[in-house]
Amino acid sequence: MAKKCSHKSLENPFFIFFFVVICFLTFTSTQAKKSPRPITESEVKEKKNICYADIESGLWGWKCKSSMIEKENCALKCLSPQCYELVYESDPLEEGEKDYARSQEYKFCMHRISMGESLEGIRGSFDV
Repeated sequence: MAKKCSHKSLENPFFIFFFVVICFLTFTSTQAKKSPRPITESEVKEKKNICYADIESGLWGWKCKSSMIEKENCALKCLSPQCYELVYESDPLEEGEKDYARSQEYKFCMHRISMGESLEGIRGSFDV
């Protein structure tokens, strides 16, 4: 007569917990191995719109709502504090200023961050 197979281990809470932990670790380790991809223009625009909404709601304080250029500086800081600090913090945008070189540095910085790369050598890399 054949022996009946018992699956009592599947009813054990410790076995279930252990199984879930192993599955989670396997999933996260395979996800971590995927290569990073650069941030897209549409992702930047979406995140910047969220920053504008936060500024308009008052989360960034009165100064950020005091003028269009202050709003833009705050949005850039909201979007990427690291890149803002590197590119604009020492010399924020002023009314009417169009700074193509720093704008490109900022975008390059965001790209490097999204790829997990070093931020070394970004400042001044787009000076004409």
